Amino acid sequence: MSNYHLLCMGRSSIDLYSNNIGAPFPEIESFSAYVGGSPTNVCVGAQRLGLRTALLTAVGEDPVGEFILSFLRKEGVVTRYIPEKPTARSSAVLLGIQPPDRFPLVFYRDNCADIQLDIDDVMAAPVTDAQVFLFAGTNLSQDPCRSATLMAAEKARQARCKVVLDVDFRPGQWHDVRAFGVAVRSALRLVDVMIATEDELHAALMLDKNQMLVSHSQESDTRVGGETARAIKTLLGMGPQALILKVGGEGAQVHLKTGRMVPVPGFPVKVQNILGAGDAFAAGFLYGYVHGWEWQRAARLGNACGAIVVTKHGCANFMPSLPEVKEFVAGYGVSEL
Repeated sequence: MSNYHLLCMGRSSIDLYSNNIGAPFPEIESFSAYVGGSPTNVCVGAQRLGLRTALLTAVGEDPVGEFILSFLRKEGVVTRYIPEKPTARSSAVLLGIQPPDRFPLVFYRDNCADIQLDIDDVMAAPVTDAQVFLFAGTNLSQDPCRSATLMAAEKARQARCKVVLDVDFRPGQWHDVRAFGVAVRSALRLVDVMIATEDELHAALMLDKNQMLVSHSQESDTRVGGETARAIKTLLGMGPQALILKVGGEGAQVHLKTGRMVPVPGFPVKVQNILGAGDAFAAGFLYGYVHGWEWQRAARLGNACGAIVVTKHGCANFMPSLPEVKEFVAGYGVSEL
């Protein structure tokens, strides 16, 4: 039996979110400080739902790193595998909130600690002692983290640990958006489940602004756009057994290598902040995945978690517990997830 249900690898940060909802960025007067970073959010969300989680990220020897580690320890996430990088800094993110569709995001990741994760850090982490290993696409943007992440995925695969890729496309973190696609495609042979939005699928197959690495077949799919359907087929052909497509308020779609698609309806809510909702979805989905649930049921829990967090101010700090999720879905007439 594995000691951990889930090991997540990738970004961590202090997130400063505008307290002035609706204000343009230049008019923001104050921020609230939370913990963020996609794999960190997923790890916290899964821990709150009841999984045993460990996080492989890195922080600087600085107060921001202390802030991040203190929060994670209070949450029960195992932090003993998080190294401090003395020559780097813990990262930061600033966010403006202008619902329903404007959320200007600024990353401060120059010389950031988590991108300095290396193969030695992977060798010291419990990669082979977890049921699921999750990594983010941003991990692949620079070495040494890129090589370390691929090494971790290889080790997990060899140990028959399930490998999950959260595509996590952040254009500003790449010297060329085409490099993102190359890196993601190179990792798919190691991946069991891929989680993405439609835009992320397109980015993963981009050669240039006008050309996609997708078959020119005219076949289409009425459930998603023809171009997206072909992208899904192409990516599944590169390795994953399942591709989870997040479709916002409509919920999610589970696309299987067999060609089957499982639609999973969402929960309509009023949006406050979209950042972190996808990570909450991943945490909920992984709870079900770890427990061997059917695809529809696992993604339904993911949708509920995402719907809750999209109504909140921040990310990791607002991830729901399982009782909170059950209370939430009961309001929609759902008695059992």
